[in-house]
Amino acid sequence: MTGLGELDRPETPASPGAWDAGSEQAPSPAADSETTPATTTASAPVAAADRKPSAPRRGAADPVKALVHRHRELCERAVDPLEIAAGLEAHGITDRTAARFRHRDVFSLAEEMYARVSRDGDAPPSSAPAAPRARADWALLTLLPGTLCAAAVAAVHLTHGRSRLFAAAAGTLAVALALRAALRRGPLSRPDRPAPGRATTWTAWLLAYAVLGNGLLDSAVAGGPDGLPTATADGPWPLTAVPVLALTLACAPAAWTAHLFTARARRKLAASRGLEDFAAAVRPLLVGAFALFLGALTALLALCAAVLDEPAAYAEALTLGALLFLARLLTTHGFAYAPAVVLTATATIQAAALAAVFASRLPGCGFLATPVETLVTTWGAGSVPTLACGAAALALLVHAARKLTRASAHAPPEPSR
Repeated sequence: MTGLGELDRPETPASPGAWDAGSEQAPSPAADSETTPATTTASAPVAAADRKPSAPRRGAADPVKALVHRHRELCERAVDPLEIAAGLEAHGITDRTAARFRHRDVFSLAEEMYARVSRDGDAPPSSAPAAPRARADWALLTLLPGTLCAAAVAAVHLTHGRSRLFAAAAGTLAVALALRAALRRGPLSRPDRPAPGRATTWTAWLLAYAVLGNGLLDSAVAGGPDGLPTATADGPWPLTAVPVLALTLACAPAAWTAHLFTARARRKLAASRGLEDFAAAVRPLLVGAFALFLGALTALLALCAAVLDEPAAYAEALTLGALLFLARLLTTHGFAYAPAVVLTATATIQAAALAAVFASRLPGCGFLATPVETLVTTWGAGSVPTLACGAAALALLVHAARKLTRASAHAPPEPSR
């Protein structure tokens, strides 16, 4: 799996153009301290006495002026000093860097930069960035995947033979389209690119494995001498509908939790007076939002298990739900590279586990299935996705604690041109 050190890069800079934080060195004030050489004319003392003390020059000794010139587009576009602070932080300026510009923190530096840039007909700066508002359209869209999935599961349970196959196919297509619509609007959407990214394929694989994977792996490990999965009365291998039904129903709690996290984080951005203070204030919000979503998913798993009279598979469903929620939360804040890599690695591990069991049937390849068979025999077939998704979710949680506690992650989106 790609190390998270390679993933530490801002994907949506607040202003175009490359910028090197190390190059933003404040010029030395020594240039202003140059005096007239000692070899002056006799009238120099008299002239110096008659001159009034003038204001210090704002040329090369004014570090903020050079910074404003370098980031003029960011300053002119900003509607609030906090937006400039988020943009500077995205470009690598920290509170320590701001001290070289004679300011105590990035927020104080941003306020001066905002005041220096002239704007025509601009309104006075607001006290806080505008928090996203809850809207009825995305609220209803987030309820649609769970509703359609529940209808599809009911249709599959009430039909038989070819009708069941048609019901499953139609339900899968309807749920997929509903999820696509829910992810294009609201707190789970990605403003910079509404179209689904490359992680969508691997997300679909993880959801498909939650329905088919455990039964297929169990049947393959316990297969007959020919190595083929054993058949059941309901089909080639048993299906598990509880995790997917609970996850689609959890799309609404995920959207509301993401909305709550974003709104609270922007309020903290207005109240903070330093990057470290902001990170310390947002970190509990992130943990609280994550725990709130897991609590809602746990309740939905218990409800679905009771209605369908099937095992809840808490460990497998909770780790998968945590992985998908963190991946989407990072993506909506502009950090899509790490989630795509982690989802790809997780899906690859699950596919490799299945492939190893079937490849072990080849002559001389029996050792390939030993790790998977040991896991399945000891903890059951659900241990494979649980370990894979759990490790991936933990990695994304650590990554989110670093990325989503930055001011630049909560800057208002740029207006479309």
